Amino acid sequence: MKNTYTTRQAAAKMGVSFRTLNRWLALGKIKPSRVIELPGGRTLWLWNDADVIRGRKVKAAQRRGPRPEVRPKARKT
Repeated sequence: MKNTYTTRQAAAKMGVSFRTLNRWLALGKIKPSRVIELPGGRTLWLWNDADVIRGRKVKAAQRRGPRPEVRPKARKT
């Protein structure tokens, strides 16, 4: 039987934050192998080892975005 992981555990194994993995889910970049609908509109995502490997590939394909422009602080007079 394959190992299954929660989203938090899968994110740690992929080397990304929980928030990043949730963002990828919302953007449709990745999907877990098992989805369980819970009462109250909640969803339980279960990930296996193959999903973690796919997540690492998604991470490797990411590029850093532009850095925000840093404005110099105003001088007090």
